[in-house]
Parts: sequence; structure tokens; C-alpha cells
Amino acid sequence: MINQLPNSVTNPSWWQLIKWIADPIGFQQKYSQKYGDIFSVNLSVIGSFVIIGHPQAIQEIFIQDSKFDIGRGNQLAKPHLGQNSLMLMDGSRHRRERKLLMPPFHEEKLQTYAQQICSITKQIVSQWQISQPFLARSAMQKVSLEVILLIVFGLSEGERYQQLKLLLPSWLDMIDSPLRSSMVFLPFLQQDWGRWTPWGQMKHRRRCIHQLLQAEIAEKRTKKDKNQSDVLSLMMAARDENGQAMTDEEIKDELLTILFTGHETTATMLAWALYELHRNSDVLEKLLQELYKLGENPNPMEISRLPYLTAVCQETLRMYPVIPIIFPRITKSSINIAGYQFEPETTLMPSIYLVHYREDLYPHPYQFKPERFLERQYSPSEYFPFGGGSRRCLGYALALLEMKLVLATVLSNYQLALVKNRPIRMQRRGLTLTPNGGVPMVITGKR
Repeated sequence: MINQLPNSVTNPSWWQLIKWIADPIGFQQKYSQKYGDIFSVNLSVIGSFVIIGHPQAIQEIFIQDSKFDIGRGNQLAKPHLGQNSLMLMDGSRHRRERKLLMPPFHEEKLQTYAQQICSITKQIVSQWQISQPFLARSAMQKVSLEVILLIVFGLSEGERYQQLKLLLPSWLDMIDSPLRSSMVFLPFLQQDWGRWTPWGQMKHRRRCIHQLLQAEIAEKRTKKDKNQSDVLSLMMAARDENGQAMTDEEIKDELLTILFTGHETTATMLAWALYELHRNSDVLEKLLQELYKLGENPNPMEISRLPYLTAVCQETLRMYPVIPIIFPRITKSSINIAGYQFEPETTLMPSIYLVHYREDLYPHPYQFKPERFLERQYSPSEYFPFGGGSRRCLGYALALLEMKLVLATVLSNYQLALVKNRPIRMQRRGLTLTPNGGVPMVITGKR
């Protein structure tokens, strides 16, 4: 039976793919204006997809998540994260792995991490110089990388720490532009002809990271320190209902997944927050007043509960989704969504961007207005920066905690300004979207 997909974009599939790689936001804007909330695209070698920007339809999808294969829809990430990544799993294996990965993200562990995040941020920003220009995203990457190395890998010194500190960013920077990101989407570019080719170099760096992680796992096994609270130690200690631990290969791929989804994305969110706060002086002033009320050396968890700071982070995540769509859902059998009958093997892609910019949900959606999150409670299908359904990001609470504490620490200690008060566009960086140019800023004084 031929699956009749709704509102199909008629341009050649190769043209659609190029546009999707180069500018996924502009692509969605254009065709949602033409076709509405639900339309179909054919992205050539990647496949055909139904993009969905209607909250009710997305709610129907989230409720029926068990009727979709989701890990199978994430195969683009396999060369980077490995076949043992939670992102690529479905069914019972996904449920087992997700359960094993939950302990590091429990509330009591977050309290331990909170103090470490503040200490790392203070240490890095204390090196900043007055009148010194810097790129907000690069600066936030330094903070985020140190947080990952300490909280996830348990590393803050030593040879392995130094090697990972250099290797991890260089690996991720290999897809730092729309052109270089093409490697992720085009199989014919994924040729390993040695380290002089981009794909060969990328695979070499990944192998080096794997070797360092394996050495760290082996060392932790010999030490058997039960008081370690880093994510890696907790992953190694976790057992399923049959008493089975994760294998070393599973642990390494999950660590790369946390790095890929945690380090890059948090740095990007922080850069966008600094950008919007310094374009909207009234919002910045209101946030500073809230922070000052806590007095000297406030408890990090107190900071994390501040309502306006929370709203600032929520609004940043609304306006600047780190990925343009959430995990694709592949139908396992015929299913009805929003009045459309979809045949088996249809891939549905809920769009964060299209929902987060709906005028009926977010009046004046292009304005940075944190107050909207104080005035209204949004449902999980109206606001879902960390995905939804059975695939909501496991580390979302840690990501939000880091975002709040880093912002509070930076803003409480330094006066900053944008080098140029001009609009900055989102740019493709692999599977994610980042600020084009990295948000140039300058330090104008200390608080």
C-alpha cells in the first residue's frame, strides 16, 4: 500500500536535503507558512519525514510512544556515539539502559554537583580581564567541559585529564559549520581513508577518546572507591534486576552520548542567555535584583530555585532550541495522528522550533519575555526543549542546574556587554544549532 503523506514539499529531494543541512530553521519557517502545522519532506539519502508543529498531534505521539521505534530513527548519530548509545535503543533494552543510567541524576546527587559547578565557574571566570573581548560560547564551552570532566568522568587533574581536555573539543569541532556538518548527513562523505581525510581524522580522535575512557574505567575498577559520586563511577556500580552491570563498551558509548548531548548543548544555551540578557537591559536588571536578594555566598540550590532565573533559562530554551526537531518516531504499525492515517515505517518528526514559535501559545514569539513562564504553565507538548514522551533527556535537571548556576555566578561577578548589538542567527553545528559567530562580548567591569 502506498503511504499518502500530507502536504508534501515538491522541490527535488537533493535540494530539500541541502536546505535542511544549511538552514533547518528557515526551511521549517518557509514550509510551515505554506503548508501549515503538518507537512512532509523528502531529504534524499536520509529519507522521508512528516514534520509536525501542532501541540495536540505531538501530545498524541507522546502518549503512544510505545507504538514507535525511536532509537532506530537516530541512526545518524551512530558513527559518533556508537551502537550502545541510549539514543539508538528501543524496547526492553532501552528501558534497561535508561534505568541503569538514572542514579547519577537523582536529586541528592544534583546537590553534590551544584557546589562543584559553582567552584569551576568561579575558577574560570576569575581569569577574565577587564576590557578583554571574548566569545561567549567559547568561554562557556570551557566551563561546560570542566564540569563534564569532573562530574561525569571524575577528572580534575593528571595526564588523562589533560589529554581528554584537548581531545574532546577537537573531536566535536570537526563538525562546527554547516559545510563540515554535511559529513553527518551524507554517507558518501563518511569514508575513512586515513587521518588525512576529515572522516578518518574524526574516527581516529574518537578511538583515542575511547582508549582514554577505557583506561579510566580500568583504573576505577582497581581502586574500588565506593565514595565516588561522579557519573562514571555510578554507572559502573549500577545493576539491573538480574544483577548485571553495563559492559565497558556500553559505558564508553553512554559517556560519549552524555558528552555529545551535555557539553555542547549547555555551552550553547548559556551563550544565547548572555546574548539576550545583554540585549534586554530590563530583564538583566530584574534578574540581578533577584540574585542580590540572596546575599553573599548563597546556597547553590537556593539559586537554582529562583523563579525569575528559572524563567530566563526557560525562555532561552524556548527561543533557541539546540536541535530543530526532537527524536524521530518510526511507526511500527498503522496509526492515526491528528486525523491522518500513517502506514507502518512512516517517520514522524515533532518540531520544537515550530511549536515554540506559535503565536497562539507564545504571543510575540520573537521577543525575549521570561515573564511568560511566570504567567502560564505550559504542557509537555507545548514546551519540550529536552524532548518528550519516553525520550525526555535523562540529564535535563543537571543541564538546567548548570545553566542557572553558571549564569548566576558570571552575572554576580562581572559586568559584560555585547561587542555589537546586532541580531545573531542560529547556525548548524552537526546535529545541533549554535549562535553564528559565538556571541562576541567584552568585560566592562567587576560587580
